[in-house]
Amino acid sequence: MTELKDVGLGLDVVPLAGYIGAEIRGVDLREAHEAGVIEEIRNALHTYKVVFFRDQEIGHAEQIAFARRFGKVTPAHPHEEEPPAGFPEILPIDSRRYESRLGRKRTSYDSSWHTDVTALVNPPAASILRADILPPYGGDTAWTNLVAAYENLPKELRDFVDTIDIKHQFNTRATEGSQRERKVREANLVTYHPAVRVHPETGERALFVSPGFTRGAREIRGFTPSQSEGILKVLWDEATKTEYTVRLRWAPGTVAFWDNRATSHLAIPDAGHLGHDRVLYRVTLEGDVPKGVDGRSSESVSGEPFYGS
Repeated sequence: MTELKDVGLGLDVVPLAGYIGAEIRGVDLREAHEAGVIEEIRNALHTYKVVFFRDQEIGHAEQIAFARRFGKVTPAHPHEEEPPAGFPEILPIDSRRYESRLGRKRTSYDSSWHTDVTALVNPPAASILRADILPPYGGDTAWTNLVAAYENLPKELRDFVDTIDIKHQFNTRATEGSQRERKVREANLVTYHPAVRVHPETGERALFVSPGFTRGAREIRGFTPSQSEGILKVLWDEATKTEYTVRLRWAPGTVAFWDNRATSHLAIPDAGHLGHDRVLYRVTLEGDVPKGVDGRSSESVSGEPFYGS
């Protein structure tokens, strides 16, 4: 079981659930905080896996500047062709865009549990998401603690998953023949990742399964497709148990900051059918190449690493 430790912060950090999630109060993200405050936020992130800030009056520039205090900021997405003008780092999570591209209004591009862009050989280390336009109700986001999911597996199952590698790939969700579909196919991101990755900063082991990126592949190295599907279902079910999760009700000015190496998240698809718009903006931090328990690294099948600046 993951025990949430007391990090002794001077910040006002309020835990929200038993395994994951905390709200950090009294911090204005417009300010250029001293190094000590940034380190306290980083410690809280490592402890609670996702942290939330409320009532923040920031735009694209301030969001990017805040993110840069924690690492290199990547371009918006390997497949993004229309970031906001002047801000190539910003990915709009915009129901209006999904309606235009996919023919129906959606809460998010991927309405399944996933860890961001795990088809990359170096998935993002962390993501920062800012609310802009929100439905009057619905459109929440949930996160799950993949460290807790791993630690609560029976020892025999932990020993087994320590040894396997799972194929992650990007699945096309775009109109056939569209610019987006061509971009997805040209990038052709496919990677084998260890099913358990060791966090490079905390040393914790996390169950590295991302249903949104492994469901289409359904492939574990050395196993048949039907065997892989059975094993993956067991791991997906464990990773998304309700007790490992926290759910965020978005409000104007809310910012979520999560450790992409220790969590999966779900944009709950309950708002699109109501006809309301939902617009949020995401930036991501450059990630490392995951390593398994025995030190083996992820292996790219196709596609290039994704670097920031």
